[in-house]
Amino acid sequence: MKKARILVGLFVALGLIFNFGMSQSFAGDTIKVGIVLPLTGKLAKFGEIENKSFLMALEEINGSGGVNGKKIELIIEDTTGKPDVGRSAVEKLITQDKVVMLGGGYSSSVTWATIAVAQQNKVPFLVNTGSADKITEQGWEYIFRLNPPVSEYPGAFANFLKAKATDVKTVAILHENSLFGQSGSKKFVKRCEALGLEVVMKEGYEAGAIDFSPLLMKVKSKKADLVYMISYIMDASLLMRQAKQLNLNPKLFVGGAAGFTLPEFEKNAGKASNLVYSATLWTPSVPYPGAKAYYDNYFAKYNGPTEYHGAEAYSAMYVIADTLKRAKTLGRDDIRDSLAKTNLITSFGPVKFISYGKKTNQNKLPTFLVQWIDGKLETVWPQKVATKAFVYPAQNPRNAALPECPFLQNCHHQAIILYVLWLLACHDYAVALYAFHRHPFLHGI
Repeated sequence: MKKARILVGLFVALGLIFNFGMSQSFAGDTIKVGIVLPLTGKLAKFGEIENKSFLMALEEINGSGGVNGKKIELIIEDTTGKPDVGRSAVEKLITQDKVVMLGGGYSSSVTWATIAVAQQNKVPFLVNTGSADKITEQGWEYIFRLNPPVSEYPGAFANFLKAKATDVKTVAILHENSLFGQSGSKKFVKRCEALGLEVVMKEGYEAGAIDFSPLLMKVKSKKADLVYMISYIMDASLLMRQAKQLNLNPKLFVGGAAGFTLPEFEKNAGKASNLVYSATLWTPSVPYPGAKAYYDNYFAKYNGPTEYHGAEAYSAMYVIADTLKRAKTLGRDDIRDSLAKTNLITSFGPVKFISYGKKTNQNKLPTFLVQWIDGKLETVWPQKVATKAFVYPAQNPRNAALPECPFLQNCHHQAIILYVLWLLACHDYAVALYAFHRHPFLHGI
């Protein structure tokens, strides 16, 4: 009898140990899920739109009964846009908060650091934005990605080039020196080669620079038909402002998504944003159930527009809830197995994780092309989802970006030459070129 009581005690103890992590994850009738986003720092605008979208979806899900009667509790950690902070945040969520799975993941560099921790601890992680191709090329069974990889971002744009911009022959590529920028630019070079386009320049820059004039002057000297840029919001805006100051006027300016689709791009770049194209992964006009409703509800709730980053987060929350509902238990392996079997239609598009090429657990979706036209981000390609006709070539008339200046118009020849030489010595190329174009004597040289 005594031996039987000891055995029962051992089984009870083992049961408590086995279920400790799980019980911690949904104590108080909630299921804990960890989300990592950049809520502060230079990427905070992206984190803000995704955070709001996660919370909006969470409110809807919990308001409709949650997961099998239990509410989901999101524990959202700020990565500050830095890999080491992101890594520490995921370690905290796993070891202290005992979350059953993870989501979020903005910035490829940060995402790369965080998924390694999740894989090592065998915690399922649904990435919804980090796009470097190698994120799903490691064969890691606990890492899944909702969004397309960066190599697939220009898919719709490539089709547009073949169908409508057949006179584009040369390309200049600018990218920030991050995992996202380097990966995307290398893949775009290969796409250009496949299209028969000549890449006359490919150059990286350090994010957060305040003067892109030397880089843009080099681009101008190459006389490329197309300038393709992979940049986050502040760099994207500054690149376009300074490009217009230098009267850089290719047939096409195209952003590789990221900073070129946020409302802040148009606010910061001003008139220089007009007619700029960008690859994108989603627009409110896509033919997915709930896409327009998500946009309208977001606008009504937060008094401002959303775009593809928000749609990724909003849909990821629904994928997480669907995964938890179907899981046999809230053990991490059962959640991983449930996530792998996802077959769901979301406002971001169909979600089904497959393997192709080097990739595993990767969702595959089409992409789209948008253009800023008179202050609005319009869907222009494919034409079946277009909200407005595209403008091509997307060029302003010569010197249209440069205002008139009576001083420069009337300044003595010798004085203006000395002034321009002084500007060049100070590396103020944008103003020097402005003076060159605005003075009748120099402009006639």
